[in-house]
Amino acid sequence: MTVDDDGRDAPPDLQAASSRTIIVAGAANLAIAVAKMIAAVISGSAAMLSEAAHSLADTVTEILLYVALRRGHRPADDRHPLGHGREAYLWALLAALATFTLGAGVSISQGIAKLREHAEAGDPTIAFVVLAVAFVIESVSLTQAVTQIRRRSRRWRMSPLTYLRVTTDTTVKAVAFEDSAALVGLLLAAAGLSLTHATGSPVWDGLASIGIGLLLVVVAVALVMANSALLVGRSALPQIEQALRADLEALPEVLSVPLLLTSVLGPEQLMVGAKVEFADHLTADDIERVADEAERQFTSRYPGIKLVFLDPTRRRSTARPDGPCA
Repeated sequence: MTVDDDGRDAPPDLQAASSRTIIVAGAANLAIAVAKMIAAVISGSAAMLSEAAHSLADTVTEILLYVALRRGHRPADDRHPLGHGREAYLWALLAALATFTLGAGVSISQGIAKLREHAEAGDPTIAFVVLAVAFVIESVSLTQAVTQIRRRSRRWRMSPLTYLRVTTDTTVKAVAFEDSAALVGLLLAAAGLSLTHATGSPVWDGLASIGIGLLLVVVAVALVMANSALLVGRSALPQIEQALRADLEALPEVLSVPLLLTSVLGPEQLMVGAKVEFADHLTADDIERVADEAERQFTSRYPGIKLVFLDPTRRRSTARPDGPCA
């Protein structure tokens, strides 16, 4: 999210990019889910049925993520003066739970049923074809997500892996995690089918299905934890707060910054508040000019900063020691 000098939202180029990423991933998952279901019926493979449930869960997830993106970027109003950004984390949390219940639940239960029944497998040819096509489609979807991650990481002067770990835009994180898990799940399904076909034992197929389910559990738990922390409210990274404090203290008219607070308002939306000790000789107009200059520096260096509040103070606060927020 970029901001203009007055703190209002700029044209939502990043929102459009996120929407494209989600739409591409959702369309791919829906097509793959249908193909996997057909292949599962023909081959009798539990792993393929798990993969169909996996893709169906991902499709539902993409729908919820799209809702999160649209509702989270609604403009501020009288009843929501800080915007609706955190609502995105509620819908993203529901998306993670959908991955857990639909994807992981079905996969693990199907794998256990396969181990108990020891039913004979059908012809795996169509299943291998579908897995190969699905791998190509999922790779395209993941490439789209990685491209967006690289673009955003450059904006924040971070490596792509660091950005993916710390980003407050959990929709992008969810697509990247789910597409990566989809590729690993396809490899697990292919391995299970291959070993079952080679040995004649359906145990491998059942184990592959359980493995896919456990993989989805890991992804779902990671996304639930990320969205829960942001939904409750979280500060910016310590290094960002430290840089913001340094930028303020570097202004010649500023004597000290006794207190600096940040709060994540939504995906790549940050609010900054600080108590600032200005030089005694400054007039009210001078303080206003310095505050405007500080806001321009903040928003040019960190495009996600949406609101900046500076409170002039003449004494040092002992409510919080100097240094970055925890």
